[in-house]
Amino acid sequence: MESPAPSMSSAPRPQSLNSLLSRLRMKQLQLLIALDEHKSLHKASSALAMTQSAASKSLAELESMLDAQLFERTKSGLIANPFGHCVIRYARLMATDLGSLCEEMAQIRSGQGGRLAIGAVMGAVPALIVPAVDALQRRHPALSIEIVEDTSLHMLDLLDEGHLDLLVARASVSAHPGKYHYQSLSEEPLSVVVSAEHPRPRGKELQLAALAGYRWITYPSHMPLHAVLEREMDLAGLSMPANTIATASTFVTVALLQQGADMVSILPTAVAEMFVQRGMLRILPVKLRSMSQTIGIVTRKGGQLSGAGQAFVQLLREGLA
Repeated sequence: MESPAPSMSSAPRPQSLNSLLSRLRMKQLQLLIALDEHKSLHKASSALAMTQSAASKSLAELESMLDAQLFERTKSGLIANPFGHCVIRYARLMATDLGSLCEEMAQIRSGQGGRLAIGAVMGAVPALIVPAVDALQRRHPALSIEIVEDTSLHMLDLLDEGHLDLLVARASVSAHPGKYHYQSLSEEPLSVVVSAEHPRPRGKELQLAALAGYRWITYPSHMPLHAVLEREMDLAGLSMPANTIATASTFVTVALLQQGADMVSILPTAVAEMFVQRGMLRILPVKLRSMSQTIGIVTRKGGQLSGAGQAFVQLLREGLA
């Protein structure tokens, strides 16, 4: 039988940080994560090498400490309620941070110099990320660096979960941008691109309507660049082409453009120029009307960057200067 939905008491007990720190145990947080994964007290306790009674007692202590029921008993097993989802999210974050702590300390002990995980939108990679990462590793050759290139929205989740230390992206796409610290770096202008084999267009400006017969390489519908192209087509009085090829991969886009001179796409200008310099693409003189969006350094509020992270931010700013 399902338990009644959790309800906040009329006068909930406030939990101070000191109270939680003195009573909270990491094993309790591990239990929450295991319960979320297994949906069963028996399976979760087995995964943590605990007895079921000890797991049940630990969960009861945590719920009492937080003054909230965290799970509902359903036919599908133990399912986290809104309070449970909230606590589990922070439990995963703390577990990830502790894992990163252990990994970084082990690397420092072995002489590897620690690690830095950076997230970046595509347009930030050529002119911002690459020079700064190169300079950082030259200064700290033992430092291990991970770079993730994805959409801002997905990387904000990775930042929340502790998988990334900082982003060069947009915080504005979040439903709660105020929970991040954002330092603006630059705009991300876009360019319309074709194969380098495409004949050089006549005239100083080309209209989107002139590309009506071309095959468009676009982005998946969840990506901001797809919305930009839709908006540009609408402003030009055109409909989105029906026979598009959608991909989130820059490599696939460039390979397709080189395959056919009748293909066209949009890329961040910094990315497009990198391929133009190598004789692979040509930028068409199409003036896009959408405002360029700014990208910047995104970190978690209240968090503290490592020395490597602070050095990377400084290099980003020096590069722009």
